[in-house]
Amino acid sequence: MPARQASCVAIAGRALLIEGPPGCGKSSLALMLIDRGAALVGDDSLLLDAENGLLLARPHPKTRGLLEVRNLGLIEMPVCEGAAVSLVIRLDEAAPRYVEEPDTVEIESIPLPMLRLWPNSPALALKAELALARFGKGID
Repeated sequence: MPARQASCVAIAGRALLIEGPPGCGKSSLALMLIDRGAALVGDDSLLLDAENGLLLARPHPKTRGLLEVRNLGLIEMPVCEGAAVSLVIRLDEAAPRYVEEPDTVEIESIPLPMLRLWPNSPALALKAELALARFGKGID
């Protein structure tokens, strides 16, 4: 199972994979979503594996249950042991203002919807939840 540098939370059983360059706010978005009821799958390093047409995200043993909170350090959090990825969010300063359909990205040969979000939005967590509801892949 290859490790991937990303953050991931589970919302209602569906995983939201958060990607972007170092320092762009992946962990901060995960923290905001956890505050709104999401469960931490992993921060900074995840294990991803294709199984039965789904991409499963699991905590990396070295970072399991740890979330980096800027200015505070590593904070222990309850952890979700794994969930199928439904949507990939890329934090991107050049995110388009409007999209009708998400892009598609392939990870471990699994096609997934991918949406770029502007990382400095004060409503970023709400936008991520709306994106998951609107564009997230159904998990059967």
